[in-house]
Order: sequence, then structure tokens, then C-alpha cells
Amino acid sequence: MNTNDIRINLPASKSMSNRWLIINHLLRNIDSSESRPNGVFRIVKLSSSGDTRLLRRLLTQLEQQTSDVFYCNNAGSVARFLMPLLALTPGSHVLTGDKRLQQRPMAPLINALRQMGLRIECSEQEGFLPVTILGGTPTKRTVQVDPLLSSQFVSALLLIAPTLPYGLSLTMTGRPTSRPYIDMTCNALRLAGANIRQSSNGRTYYVQHLDDHPKPTTINIERDWTSASYFYTVVLLRPELRIRLLGLQFDTSQGDSATDAFFQQLGIVSTEVRSPYRAAARSITIQNSGQRSKTVQFNCIDCPDLVPTFAVAGAAVGVRTVLKGVSNIALKESDRMQAIATELSTMGALIETTKSELIILPSKLHMPKSNIIHTYGDHRIAMAFAPLKVLFPNLMIENPEVVEKSYPEFWSEFNKCIATGTN
Repeated sequence: MNTNDIRINLPASKSMSNRWLIINHLLRNIDSSESRPNGVFRIVKLSSSGDTRLLRRLLTQLEQQTSDVFYCNNAGSVARFLMPLLALTPGSHVLTGDKRLQQRPMAPLINALRQMGLRIECSEQEGFLPVTILGGTPTKRTVQVDPLLSSQFVSALLLIAPTLPYGLSLTMTGRPTSRPYIDMTCNALRLAGANIRQSSNGRTYYVQHLDDHPKPTTINIERDWTSASYFYTVVLLRPELRIRLLGLQFDTSQGDSATDAFFQQLGIVSTEVRSPYRAAARSITIQNSGQRSKTVQFNCIDCPDLVPTFAVAGAAVGVRTVLKGVSNIALKESDRMQAIATELSTMGALIETTKSELIILPSKLHMPKSNIIHTYGDHRIAMAFAPLKVLFPNLMIENPEVVEKSYPEFWSEFNKCIATGTN
């Protein structure tokens, strides 16, 4: 390790954190030992993200029954994970969020819960929030769900499955987007003691009811690969730097570890730093080899959150960049397809889009006339475009506070990279 490496503190994975919060809440009902009032598992290094703090607050609200209105801001995963949980909780509950969340699809999950005999009523527009949920017990143990728009529909149902009286048989009616997130859910449930099998074609999950009390254990939340991706772009644009991403590891169920494979095409070399005293990696260092391809291609169907990062990186170095499997990014916290195309175009990038592809043509970026990158209230847009400040120090990121949603410490860590020299 070079002592001049810039050391970046990455946040814990909010995807893992939120899954374990739901699991801990549900399994508390199986093992209600007074000696473990906070749940069966001790969760270490929980994410500090706004989404995770929101989920913790809403779970406390549910436990203490302080309100029957669950407001999820613009947190799609929080709303989708809570919906099945509320459907199993006696009483009447209202699940809602801000204007953007009310535009994001919920129909596949709503329809799946209705198939199970649970009662959910859409208050305004069918298939969207807000919804009124009348908690009860499912009458059917088989369900079909369309995973095309979001893998979160599948994960949300799998998370409740081990606590259902007869378990659950869940069949996906198509190819899921972001399948690694479903695998992450299954890995967490198995670690919690659940019995999960898959059919030979991988489309059906069989989850048994969890009869035994879960064995208490400590859960260490991994560092977040999506957050790491922005620093890969920094190293791409500042070849003299070597960045050490603390706590990150290649051995992970996080689909966004695909960051490494994409940036290899742009000449970024990633190396694990291991301790001689521990099996787990301590960090990953990244540096620029200076050897990049003239054209890069990547299928982002399993890692859609990385599309803004990849698009900005390709445009920044003038490399033809073909990103496939991007059809659902318009359904995120913002219409990311439009946001990426609009903001990069104002900087001179040449962009072509189809329903499932985003193509960045070779061009040279310049400062936008307004000096501002509009973020559309989207944390991923803000962080993906931030590395362009390396090229254009006076570039302004609108509403920089939106990063609180996933990486509250982003700006303090990012500023280490654009300061003169190295730390």
C-alpha cells in the first residue's frame, strides 16, 4: 500500500441494511426473547443512508403503533418492502410517499399480494401509491409476480415468506431486472435460517415456514459497491491518483460490483488489499493504467443504478459507450434516461437512445452554459456527475444535499479527491 493513497470511507450497503432490518423485525415475532429486544440479530455497520434511517423510523412507528400512515418520501425499496409487512399486520394502514414515488410502479407487488388473499386498495390510481392496506393472513401459498420493472417486488415477497404459515411458492413470470438483488435477499434469508430452493429453470422459489428459533448472530453489513463506482470515474479523470476504497471486497452478492468489469475496459485496475491476519479483504485500491478501449459495451440489466456512472465516465473520456438493458432506468427516483441525456447534451455529448440502449458517441465535453448540472432530486445523478468537477472545477451540482438518500458523507469524501495533490 502506498502511504499517499487517498483513502475513501464508503458507506455500508443500504440494500443489505434494509433487508436485514426487515428480517430482524419479522423474526422477532418468532423469537420474542426479552433478552434481545432489538431483534434476533445484532447488525453491525448499518447504513447511515437516508433510506435506511427512514425504514428504521417506520418500523419503530409500526412497532409502537404511533400512526397508521407510513410516508416513504421517494424511497421505492422502503415502500415495496413495507407493503407485504403491513399486509400481514392486523389493522388498517396507509402507505404513501412523495409525488415521484406515487408515479413509480407498484402494480406487480399489489397484484401478487392480492393473489395471496391479502387486501390492498389503491386510493387514487390503480397500481400506484397511495394504498390502504387491511392487514390479515394470506389464504394462498402460491403466487406469481412480474419482475421486469423491479426485482424489489420479488425480494419484498421473499422477505416475508419464512414467517408465512405454510411458506411460499413464488414464480417469476419473466426475466427479472437486477437479479443479483434477489440473490442478495436469498443469501440473507438463508443466513437467518430460512430454507429456500429454486426450480431447475430458476424462475420459482420455494420457501419453507421457519419453525425453529433463529440462532442469534452478528451481521456485518458490507461496504457499498454503488457508492464506490463514483471514485472509479475520479481515477479515470485523474490518472495520477491511486484511491483506496476502505472495506470494499470482491467476494460479494452486490450486483454493482460490476463496476470493476466496466472500468477495466477503460483501463482502471482494481487490486484487493488483504490482511495477513484476517481472511476478509480490507480494501480495494484502484488506479489508472492509461490503456483503454476505443469502444466499451456493457449490459446493465443486473446493475441499472450504475448506468449514470458508466454514461458519464464514457462521455468524459470521449469513448464510444454502448449501455444495454437500460429500459427501466426511467422508473427510478427520476427519469434517469432523460436526466442523463439532457445533462450530458448540455455539455456537448452526442447521445443516442432506444428503449433498451443508451449510446454515448465520441465527443469532447465542455462546461454547460449555466455552469449547473440539474439533479432532478436524484442522488445517483448528483454523484455520477460530480467527478466532472475534476475537468471543470467551477461546475455546480444542483441540490447537492440529495446524496443524503444513500451516501451522506459523499461530498466530504469526494473533496479529498479534487484537492490539490494527494493525502
